[in-house]
Amino acid sequence: MMVSGIAVEVVRKRIKNVHLGVYPPNGRVRIAVPLAVNDAAVRLAVIGKLGWIKRHQARFAAQPRQSAREMVSGESHYFCGQRYRLCVVHGDGVRGVVLKNNSVMEMQVPQGTSIAQREHILQIWYRQQLRHMIPPLLDKWQTAMGVQVAEWGIKRMKTRWGSCNPKARRIWLNLELAKKPAHCLEYIVVHELAHLIERKHNERFAAVMQQHIPQWRQYRAELNHTPLAHDEWSY
Repeated sequence: MMVSGIAVEVVRKRIKNVHLGVYPPNGRVRIAVPLAVNDAAVRLAVIGKLGWIKRHQARFAAQPRQSAREMVSGESHYFCGQRYRLCVVHGDGVRGVVLKNNSVMEMQVPQGTSIAQREHILQIWYRQQLRHMIPPLLDKWQTAMGVQVAEWGIKRMKTRWGSCNPKARRIWLNLELAKKPAHCLEYIVVHELAHLIERKHNERFAAVMQQHIPQWRQYRAELNHTPLAHDEWSY
């Protein structure tokens, strides 16, 4: 649906309330509405939020973005919020990533590896680092918040930093968090655990966050303003 020149994705679901969202990286607009809501009512709902939509789209448009990665020596890559210069070292049958001197990310690869293969090696390394970093955070915050997950995992997500299924007591954390400051990872862990206490982003949820991590709004803003990876995002 086009509303005042803005393309809006309309999704009708078995829900009670209208949910409007603006999503990175390009400010895609999506509205979920109850099955009985007609197009005219949807259009009015969007029109009532045009100012809010345009502010969010402008924020995404102004957000810095990395250029496409070529996975060659001299490129900048990030880990735990710190910038590293990539150094590609060729060897026979060797694959892996090592941090050196707090400034160099050395990638060891066989001769002839493609950009995609190098990217895959780096993603594996990021995943390994998160698998070491997340369990202590879960132990700390599950105890502090009085909740317990049944399962957790890591995956690349295009529209969110984490997700929680309260019924299954399962949380997912975005692989991209390996690139962000450690306190941002901790904030997302607390955020998803808080959904085991309160499913919605309402006043009760905000109170839970405020109780356990008072700087959460600051960390949320920091995540929203860090450089986005160059990616072809789809939904």
